Amino acid sequence: MNRTASSAAACPAAFAAALAATAAAGLLAAGAALAADPPAKADVAKGQKIAGEVCAACHGPDGNSIGPANPKLAGQIPEYLAKQLMNFRPGKDNKPAERPNAIMAAFAAALSPDDMRNVAAFYAGQKLVPDVARDKKSIELGQRIYRGGIAEKGVPACAGCHGPTGTGLPAQYPLLGGQYREYIEAQLKAFRVGERANDPNRMMRMTAARLSDAEIKAVADFIAGLR
Repeated sequence: MNRTASSAAACPAAFAAALAATAAAGLLAAGAALAADPPAKADVAKGQKIAGEVCAACHGPDGNSIGPANPKLAGQIPEYLAKQLMNFRPGKDNKPAERPNAIMAAFAAALSPDDMRNVAAFYAGQKLVPDVARDKKSIELGQRIYRGGIAEKGVPACAGCHGPTGTGLPAQYPLLGGQYREYIEAQLKAFRVGERANDPNRMMRMTAARLSDAEIKAVADFIAGLR
């Protein structure tokens, strides 16, 4: 397990300035669909019922999926989960979803915004069973990227947004620590080529575009071992 005590390194100056200037506006825009509905207190019991009937087959009854094809949801920041569900849902007038996924689109389309908040709140309250880092050869590279970025390539430190132990920043940046390394790697590659594009102000796309396959694999493995 990665238990380094060093604090998050700062993002490269230009990238950090851009993040500071645009993050708030981007997050408001990304959550506009959810914000359009009056906020309601989440009903965890209803969320558990939805999870058991709709989500458990892929993500597990407690949010700990049994394989990396489906991400772990346990302990995830609820606002992030609700946003992703909304992004999976096809847009009005046959507009494509913000996060296209044929399987998730069908499930998300059947959920109301309140359903999404409820199931997100349920999974957020579950205990994560974390993955582990496995590649001892790349652990130093992964740690260096996560903690300090790659200044010469304009890659900011992952810890600057997701925290030194990968806990995320409610309600802005998701929990990463303990997630399947294969899932993290797949998402970074999807951001890199634009297959996934629901990140506010292209923050993840710009970051992933500067990473090589080896760098993505290394940082994904390191993140899997964060606690």
